[in-house]
Amino acid sequence: MNPAGDAIAAAALAAGATASWLRWLRVAQREHYLPGSVLRFTWRWWTATPVAAVLSVVAVAATVAAFFIPPLAVVVGLATLVGPPRLGIRGRTSKLAWTRRLRTLAAVSAGLLAILGALAAFTATPVALASVVVLLVPLAVDASSALLAPIELRASRSWVERATRRIERVRPQIVAITGSYGKTSTKQHLADLLAGETAVVPTPRSFNNRAGLARAINDNLADGTRVFIAEMGTYGPGEIRSMCAWCPPDVAVITAIGPVHLERFGTLERTLEAKSEITERARSVVLNVDDQRLAVLADELAGQARDVVRAGSSSPEADVRVEVVEGTWRVTVRGETVAHATQIPGIQAVNLACALAAAVALGFDPVGLAARISKVAPVANRLAVSTAPSGVLIVDDTYNSNPAGAAAALQVLASAPVTGRRVVVTPGMVELGRRQATENEAFAGASALLGATVLVVGRTNAKALEAGVQAHEGTSIGVTDRDSAVQWVRAELGPGDAVLYENDLPDHYP
Repeated sequence: MNPAGDAIAAAALAAGATASWLRWLRVAQREHYLPGSVLRFTWRWWTATPVAAVLSVVAVAATVAAFFIPPLAVVVGLATLVGPPRLGIRGRTSKLAWTRRLRTLAAVSAGLLAILGALAAFTATPVALASVVVLLVPLAVDASSALLAPIELRASRSWVERATRRIERVRPQIVAITGSYGKTSTKQHLADLLAGETAVVPTPRSFNNRAGLARAINDNLADGTRVFIAEMGTYGPGEIRSMCAWCPPDVAVITAIGPVHLERFGTLERTLEAKSEITERARSVVLNVDDQRLAVLADELAGQARDVVRAGSSSPEADVRVEVVEGTWRVTVRGETVAHATQIPGIQAVNLACALAAAVALGFDPVGLAARISKVAPVANRLAVSTAPSGVLIVDDTYNSNPAGAAAALQVLASAPVTGRRVVVTPGMVELGRRQATENEAFAGASALLGATVLVVGRTNAKALEAGVQAHEGTSIGVTDRDSAVQWVRAELGPGDAVLYENDLPDHYP
């Protein structure tokens, strides 16, 4: 027995457990409290760098050794106090916020860890088992999220019931929009098109799950609203069907099916199945038939005598088409040209087509809608083009993280009227499942073929991005974070140069 040594070990373990607990609470919050997310990030962070990997091995080895030499538990406490390296407790871009939900998760997870610690104290090897408990902190946070999920669902029921009553009282026409990407832009384009015609309310940005949608309705759906536009996201089957049960759409829109959140869905077929739930209650369905999967779905729904409006840019099958012709947009509705419009930088023709099709499905006059295209504004951080005071042309696509969007952004960079250097700043794309490495490598390769220098931000996709650049004998530069990349751009680029900021990961990513 060594009381002094045990006390020092206990203090170190307590410090390490507290730091680890706060880190993983932040990750849980940033990942929307989805069970399993903390463990996924635990693996990513502890294998992100050689230093982190060595530190994790040392912590595990010290835990085993503590069963024979208890003071070695100090090493476990110190390792979890400082590691994983660069995963901060408070956070820089994704700060820990003590919301009601986080406080609940903190209380439950702390209680679970306290019980495990108390049980360890009454064993023959209390310090060693306490070391095991410290290593299990991420699991305890994840398990607590899973335990609380059904309770949180019941807790939100009153908000949903209130939102349901608000919808029944105001009785707006509801347009529900989903898709792997393009849904936020389509939502905002539709709101811009209708703003001069009727009282329209879109959901705020990122308010696209059950709780967010209910809050958007309760806070923003005022009496007299004629059209309510609801963006609906999903991480799995049943979520959109549940939202449509109390927020039933008159018009349902699916913008695209792609490998976004593929690590959650597994396959694109499951993605399509989950997104298609939005069509079940709708009077009319708008589908982007440039997407082959949605073109097939459009034929299936039409075969069931559903009212389907096909939208697109390249597909000749589109009922509402915004086609790029000699540098302008030609807008056709059911074969009739209703307008030739000037292209607006930062707006993708297919998203505009989906918005126009939704408005047509609501019964608005196509000619009047086409006349308002000039009022449609690019969505912030999505292919937004501007010029910095330094004279550098900036393509801001930081809120996109999908292969189609990244390819479109590269096209904008390629066509930019610059005489100097082109630079791509990116941490790469995430949540693409097994396709993540290949998609990032392809994007970096395309950037290199364009002659762009690629600034690789962070380590999440560094290997794939660097491999893509090297395959085409391009130039890549690694930076630790976005702030470092911005400093490089400001120091190195000037008039005649252009930079594309493609995606931006919060700092709970390695």
